Amino acid sequence: MATRQSVDECLQKCEDALRYAQQQYKSGAKQEHYHDQEYTDAMQMVEEAVNDIRHLANSANSQQREQLHRMRLQLQQFQNEMVLLDHDPDSVGGKLH
Repeated sequence: MATRQSVDECLQKCEDALRYAQQQYKSGAKQEHYHDQEYTDAMQMVEEAVNDIRHLANSANSQQREQLHRMRLQLQQFQNEMVLLDHDPDSVGGKLH
């Protein structure tokens, strides 16, 4: 059984990853390809957060699973947006496909 604390910590980590990813996305959308490592790190943080949710959901109760599911959907939606942003350092300018 997942504890309330473990779920809260996971959700906080997810929110932090999402906030950081949003900052990097905004930077990438402004055609600033100077922070490519940070953009990649942000994408990796989001992926790790999604994986953490999947793992924790296995031992969560139904209410906790619902919370985790909603957060996973938010993360995956933003993850898709990050993938769609053309953040190739070899191209000139960022754009949406």
